[in-house]
Amino acid sequence: MGCRRTDCLSRPLSNFFEKLGSTVGSYPFYFFVIPILITASLSGGFFFLKDREDNDLERQFTPKKGPSKATRAFVRENFPYNASMFSEKRLYDSGNFASLIAVSKNSNNILESPALEDIIRLNEKIQNITVNSKRLGFSQACAKANEKCVSNVILEILSYNETSRNSITYPEHRHGSSLVFLGSALGGVLTDANGNIQRAQALKLFYYLNNQESAAETSKLWLRGFKALLSDETDRKHIDVSYYTSKSKQEEIDSHTIDGFPLFLITYACAISFSVISCLRSDHVRNKIWVAVFGVLSSGLAVISSFGLLLYIGVPFVITVANSPFLILGIGLNNMFIIVSDWQHTHVMDPVPKRMAHTYKEAVMSITITALTDVLKFSIGVMSDFPSVQSFCLYTAISIIFCYVYTITFFGAFVALNGRREASNRHWLTCMKIPSEKSIDQTQIYDFCCMGGSYDEQTGAEKKTVVSNFFKDYYGPFLMKPWVKCVVLIIYLAYLATSIFGCFHIRQGTELYDLAADKSHVTRFNIKERQYFYEYGPSVMVIVKDDMAYWDKSKRSQLQGCLEDFKELHFVDREFYTSWLDSYISYSQEKNLNIDDKNVFLSNLPPFFERYPYFKQDLNLSGDAVHASRFFIQIVNTTNASEEIEMLKVLKSVAGRCKVASLLFYHHEFIYFDQYDVVVKSTIKNVLVITAVMFVVSLLLIPHPVCSLMVTCSIGSVTAGVNGFMALWDISLDSISMIIFTVCIGFTVDFSAHVSYAFVSSEKPHPNNKAIDALSSLGYPIIQGALSTILGVSVLAMSEFYTFRTFFRIFLLVMLIGMVHGLVFMPVFLTASGCGTDKKKSRDKELKTTKL
Repeated sequence: MGCRRTDCLSRPLSNFFEKLGSTVGSYPFYFFVIPILITASLSGGFFFLKDREDNDLERQFTPKKGPSKATRAFVRENFPYNASMFSEKRLYDSGNFASLIAVSKNSNNILESPALEDIIRLNEKIQNITVNSKRLGFSQACAKANEKCVSNVILEILSYNETSRNSITYPEHRHGSSLVFLGSALGGVLTDANGNIQRAQALKLFYYLNNQESAAETSKLWLRGFKALLSDETDRKHIDVSYYTSKSKQEEIDSHTIDGFPLFLITYACAISFSVISCLRSDHVRNKIWVAVFGVLSSGLAVISSFGLLLYIGVPFVITVANSPFLILGIGLNNMFIIVSDWQHTHVMDPVPKRMAHTYKEAVMSITITALTDVLKFSIGVMSDFPSVQSFCLYTAISIIFCYVYTITFFGAFVALNGRREASNRHWLTCMKIPSEKSIDQTQIYDFCCMGGSYDEQTGAEKKTVVSNFFKDYYGPFLMKPWVKCVVLIIYLAYLATSIFGCFHIRQGTELYDLAADKSHVTRFNIKERQYFYEYGPSVMVIVKDDMAYWDKSKRSQLQGCLEDFKELHFVDREFYTSWLDSYISYSQEKNLNIDDKNVFLSNLPPFFERYPYFKQDLNLSGDAVHASRFFIQIVNTTNASEEIEMLKVLKSVAGRCKVASLLFYHHEFIYFDQYDVVVKSTIKNVLVITAVMFVVSLLLIPHPVCSLMVTCSIGSVTAGVNGFMALWDISLDSISMIIFTVCIGFTVDFSAHVSYAFVSSEKPHPNNKAIDALSSLGYPIIQGALSTILGVSVLAMSEFYTFRTFFRIFLLVMLIGMVHGLVFMPVFLTASGCGTDKKKSRDKELKTTKL
């Protein structure tokens, strides 16, 4: 007994689309002109593009409710910035600064002349940068401690030890009365057994600026002068210099927001070229060249209309949105080829409205399934934790709606107008009437160039292309052979095993400079920093969140035990640990103070702060209570994003184990690391949402529940494949690839959905014949859609931007894997399931054939 049909909307919608097709065929002019007028009016929104650009790195590319943002708010409230006692590790944001990394060109030791002399000359030029009509220099713009500019102590040490540089110790060196940490200033260091530096490959200099709002304009101008100097500086014969400022990443992304538009134009040109070639016919009446051109143009109009509308109403334009037009192009081309394929199956002698009615009844129903799932999926994506994803999903969802509407209006109207030309037997280029048969009075050249209008007299439809006949006569029957099905099953199992293997080896995380161009100064600086300064990472705050009785010896001991757990971690250097409490204990022992007494503990803090003024910034002391305090641990050997992910997990675990106090940990870079905890959850959630939406829509629109389930399962199969091969292609899972991955997964199900709908809708009685019929109708359109889209996005492979290259890689994987599912796996599995087959009718037809 067959399964109960669930397509409660399929028949009424098919009837509606049939009437719509007839209307479009009867009045094509209105359906053609109105979308053009709408696009012209909405295109004015692009005048607001500059105003709508919003690429703030933190706001757009980090989770809105990331835990580090909440911790930063706590740090800002309890440990306010002290402009008179600047301390880099005590900042709750990156501050204002400039930095450079110098590497020797001619030797492995940057500390030797003449490389060091070049560095000293460059430092002098930087110190002499002036702004505001040369009235303000670095001494006025710099960050200060004890009324002196915070300087690069490493240069003072090198100058002081000019004759005995091998006596400089690493990573700490005693300079005057204090120990100076050199881990962030020297990279690629080789020391002897006593810790004395033998050589250093790189040297990093920092120029910290006043971080107060009153000095913001001066700092901005000075940083601009620094960038100009380092960009133009050519007197560096012996050193290779990479530079960076606190504004560099933001400036880089802001300057490249619309760089995708030229690639978009090239993509459309490639798509038009391929579409035209694939729609070429030797018959000069049935030629579909102009249909292909206007099919691509329809997608372009959809992008202009949707983007213009959203720019009008003030939706932020983020750099990730630049990927959306490529997706819309793929969807539009897929729709175009399906409509053209169904048009070619209609009777050429029927009136255009009737041909359009038949085309819309079959093709638009299939297109509606995929459009509806895509719109629902992206509408849900608007609720993402990442604002950049929200903007992208909103732009894409509206674009898909416009693409769908313009396909069944603007493009459909042109198909109808082209149909009228064909009905009059007019030439595709000149629109002059031409003969449909050879004439003895005309030359061979005339017959070759000016003849057309033939059709298949048996079916009454246009003659099928060579590729369509290939699917019907060769590929389809071959795929349906029992032994071929067994081979396909084995190949699928191998594919699935490889995919699952890759899923367990995918890397998570991204480098922050991935949003910059490959050859930008940001990328060069960060690569050098990873190469030479990976050994010592950030100094992380460990924060005691609540009020605590530090004078209680038992609680104090327990707290020190918790802090000791942090120091024992393999990525923490226990030798470089900053603790006001340890220093205060040493101070009390020196002064013979009993700090177990509350009054003694509190009353002796002021003189302690006078001796060690920086520690005053590490306590929130009010009245007779310490509301919060902080300590610092030094992170080491975090060389990539994966190790940073592991570091965050371990820090969170250790903080959670402390019973005596509620602990937090913070560094301003953790704002960006928060994405690691969200990205996997968001990706899984998105895939589940897509799967659920696809299943519900399929149940309502595809005339068989088993086929609906198989279409849904294909999402899981493609998801596993793309994830697995992402790992094998060395693509990390991050916020950028998550956007692209989610987009592509929603897009690839189109192939399986189209094939399944065609399979179930086929009037053939036997499953194998149904599969052959579906492949005959959709095999060529699927190949056309997939290859034209791949060709279009292939220009992104040459982009300087990680975002666009990642889009190309994932899109290529999705299109290829999706195409294989649609043309190989799904037909075999559909025949095995027997869905859509009425066995009684099949037997009756076989008996009738036997009697005949």
